[in-house]
Amino acid sequence: MDPQIRNIQPGGGPVMQMELAWGRLRRWGLRLFRPGYVAKMKQRRRGKAGGIPFEPVDPRDVKYYRNQATYCWSPEDDAFAWRDRLPFVRAGLAELLLIGGGFAGLTALAVWLWWPAALPPAVVCGLVVWFFRDPRRDIPTGPGEIVSPADGKVVQIETLDDPDIGSAVQIGIFLSIFNVHANRASEAGRVIGIRYRPGKFLNALRPESARENERLELLLETANSSRRFIKIHQITGQFARRIVCWVRPGDELKRGEMFGMIKLGSRTELLIPASPDLKVLCQLGDKVAAGSSLLAMYAEEPSTDLARPPADSTRTNERE
Repeated sequence: MDPQIRNIQPGGGPVMQMELAWGRLRRWGLRLFRPGYVAKMKQRRRGKAGGIPFEPVDPRDVKYYRNQATYCWSPEDDAFAWRDRLPFVRAGLAELLLIGGGFAGLTALAVWLWWPAALPPAVVCGLVVWFFRDPRRDIPTGPGEIVSPADGKVVQIETLDDPDIGSAVQIGIFLSIFNVHANRASEAGRVIGIRYRPGKFLNALRPESARENERLELLLETANSSRRFIKIHQITGQFARRIVCWVRPGDELKRGEMFGMIKLGSRTELLIPASPDLKVLCQLGDKVAAGSSLLAMYAEEPSTDLARPPADSTRTNERE
């Protein structure tokens, strides 16, 4: 794990700070007025403090620290697990309530004062709700299939040399504000490395945005017999300034499993090992959906060893 990553949203942000402030107030109130509940949750708590900077009361407090080796509760002790079943990405619920709710309030006020003025805030409210939605996806199950890590438009397909996986095919996907912004694993595998780089917020359609914008890199060792490596880049855009990733080294991901999101318009890149057995199935301009659209397929398991990350890098990124 990159030492710069201390929570699931390393770039911070005002909404995150507001939610953390609310958490401090909530914990104070629970300890003052519901000490029995606090004692019960502490008794059922598992793990150790690890990377969390305060003592949590219940599962709500570890939302932003899910990628740290810290406290947790079993599913049956999590009274707030129902939030994961909502048709919205849980990591964006605070923005949905604050931003979407704010524009909903403006819409109601405008209707009361002069109804034609309600149209602009109503449209913005609808876009916010649309942006944070989490639709169900049918995940392909065929061997060697590589699914899209993001919704959006394919804007780049090229072969390049990557320091971690060697010769690779890179597929870049642009996400507009109308796309679902949840990111999903392109193949089943184990997380072996996460790196974060602060940067600029250039328009994600510009080629230099991939080099200069804030980004997070997720390196996976796939679960198939060839043990190939793939990499996914989460890159901010002109308006998307918050990268979210809640996994950590050692976590096992299923194909199509959600591991994070980028809030507002942005870019996601997938790097997969180049191989004679690899067939790229997408074309520039294709519209793709995370977890369900096939981007590529390995016709057969590669017979030669593919480039691996440096041994020392792999060891330092392993979960302790």
